[in-house]
Amino acid sequence: MSNIRKVIAKNMVASLSTMAQLTHNLSFDCTNIVAFRKYLKDNAETLKLPPITFNHIIIFAVSRVIKNHKDLNAHLINGDTMRYFEHVNIGIATDTPRGLLVPTLFGADTMPLSEIAAKAKKLSADAIEGKLSPNLLTGASFTISNVGTMGIESFTPVINPPQTGILGVNTLETRVKLGPNGEIVPYTAMNLSLSYDHRALDGAPASRFLKDLKDYLENFSFNLLADGKCI
Repeated sequence: MSNIRKVIAKNMVASLSTMAQLTHNLSFDCTNIVAFRKYLKDNAETLKLPPITFNHIIIFAVSRVIKNHKDLNAHLINGDTMRYFEHVNIGIATDTPRGLLVPTLFGADTMPLSEIAAKAKKLSADAIEGKLSPNLLTGASFTISNVGTMGIESFTPVINPPQTGILGVNTLETRVKLGPNGEIVPYTAMNLSLSYDHRALDGAPASRFLKDLKDYLENFSFNLLADGKCI
């Protein structure tokens, strides 16, 4: 095994053997963010924005919502001490030729969507190319792992200790729901998988975070304009 593979193996075993991990799954209606992203792509030349992906939108939403759920924007130290973060430092799980790396986007809660997109893209590119500074591989308060591009519908992400949670982002799916007149209406959905450390928080607050994140994403354009840090 390579040295990085040994480190990953050690961290994964330590995570699963020392934490009380549990995963909740919840899906949301992506109609709003799909339309918003299409608008950005169609007007890219006028808006002069970097390419914005669904993952960038998720990062933006998490960085806003998690501030109201402090037990997930935290570290559990030695099993009995909680360290809470003032800002939201998002770890971005990245598949690289050498193995899984998780660069940190520091202060994501202070950034507009365009800055998140530009910096997240550079972090991932540097990680893949082996150019990432070691100090950018530490300090995350919460991690996001996106495997949706590979068609995964649901999974159990493993927490990166000493963090207390990690969000798994899954693929887009076409589903149906009843319209206002009882008609069948197709829509695009996405499933989110939240693993959390049950030592640090219980199932109800973890579920509230997922519900609040769902509500934020389903009203994304409105929330973006109301946020004060726009695109």
